[in-house]
Amino acid sequence: MAVLHARCFAGAPRPWAADEFSALLAARGSFLLSRPEGFLLGRTVADEAELLTLAVAPEARRQGLGRDLTARFATAAAGRGAGTAFLEVAADNRPARALYAGLGWTEAGRRPGYYGAGRDALVLRLAL
Repeated sequence: MAVLHARCFAGAPRPWAADEFSALLAARGSFLLSRPEGFLLGRTVADEAELLTLAVAPEARRQGLGRDLTARFATAAAGRGAGTAFLEVAADNRPARALYAGLGWTEAGRRPGYYGAGRDALVLRLAL
């Protein structure tokens, strides 16, 4: 997972390390949805869910994998008792924003400088 994450988030401040993935997967409420070309890591706490990260191999993009994993996340989170889901996405990441908007995610806030100087994050919300 860490290798694919590094390939997908090379422009991010820092891709996640293998031990970070291990810790997240071991945490209560965390769940993984995966396919050979990508994965999504989420978690639920009480009645809320968070999409922690979505990674799709660059050569497998624009084939519906991200859409499939994100839709499966919503179903899995609702099945775990969540009524609302949240995620952060870079404000300048137009492809990801289009994916989420197409699945019904709406802007709930902004975190200035979340991804480093000048790179804001949008907080998106989805009613499950």
